[in-house]
Amino acid sequence: MKTSDRKDAILMLADGTTFKGKSYGASITKTGEICFNTGMTGYQEIFSDPSYYKQIVVCTHVHIGNYGKIETESESNEMKISGLVCKNFSTFSSRHLADGNIKNWFLEENIPVIADLDTRAIVRYIRDKGAMNAILSSEDLTEEELKMRLNSEPSMEGLELSSFVSTTYSYTEGNEVGAIRVALLDLGVKQSIIRNLAKLGCFVKVFPAKTPFQEMLEFKPDGFVISNGPGDPSVMEYAVKTVKKIIDSRIPLFGICLGHQILAKALGAGTYKMFNGHRGINHPIKNLITGKSEVTSQNHGFAVIKEDVDKNENIEITHIHLNDNTVAGIRLKSGPAFSVQYHPEAAPGPHDSTYLFHDFIKMINQNKLIS
Repeated sequence: MKTSDRKDAILMLADGTTFKGKSYGASITKTGEICFNTGMTGYQEIFSDPSYYKQIVVCTHVHIGNYGKIETESESNEMKISGLVCKNFSTFSSRHLADGNIKNWFLEENIPVIADLDTRAIVRYIRDKGAMNAILSSEDLTEEELKMRLNSEPSMEGLELSSFVSTTYSYTEGNEVGAIRVALLDLGVKQSIIRNLAKLGCFVKVFPAKTPFQEMLEFKPDGFVISNGPGDPSVMEYAVKTVKKIIDSRIPLFGICLGHQILAKALGAGTYKMFNGHRGINHPIKNLITGKSEVTSQNHGFAVIKEDVDKNENIEITHIHLNDNTVAGIRLKSGPAFSVQYHPEAAPGPHDSTYLFHDFIKMINQNKLIS
């Protein structure tokens, strides 16, 4: 189908700004918070990452879809984004391992795509004005109808979303025999995190987001992982309560992304919504313990309040983001718990931070010797 034959599509931001292009996905209207990701690869992992739930993603890389999709690279069992905005959308793939193209994937998942528009202008606008809600439509709706629907969309600030993307039942991964037992609280976990733990010899049991601490304790875990996920950590008191009990148990804990924010809240620090989040695979982080820097994969729109951490004598900042000096990692001084605001599984992204999984295993083994 020629571009000229495609249906028109429209992207409208909360302040009324509109961008027009062509539809390449489902003929539907979706709302969500608009954000942009600067990665040049890994679009399949991005689209299936539960942390992107209720978000319309602008990809800054000019070509999206050119290497198709392959089932083993999805981070969940379905697409999690609300919509895609890109410059060039490839309807065919050139990767011989691909088991499908993303055009069919978007149609199957009933997710809209708008392309053939200036994504540079959109990104510059969002960067200057900040994250906001948006509506993406390829249906025959007037701008007034779109405005009415968009105005009814709640802000990401104050939204609890983890319970919508978390598993509804517990399940295990890895070999149970002789393995380190890890209980993972699923706030929107990426499958790559589970795979990395299993690869290091962990027997992982994944629990739904609102599982009580006592129920997870029955698994007799050697360590806990609090996963990534979507939404505002300030309204996730159920997870904060669970993490407080894990801290009191003195069983090693590793928090990733949203899990990092939940650990900070459990230790008395607050969080805030960022003007623009960190989303991409080239974010520079400095490890304050080793003095080394690492290039990281990130996806978050909330952060820990640095002033709260600085005032807390029981928290040490271990990592900082070199672009804006935000808190990128913390550890508990009086117990075996640490967290980072980025993705050590690096899917997609560089592998500079995979050492964090090894640090977690080392912490578990040291705790076993002590106890």
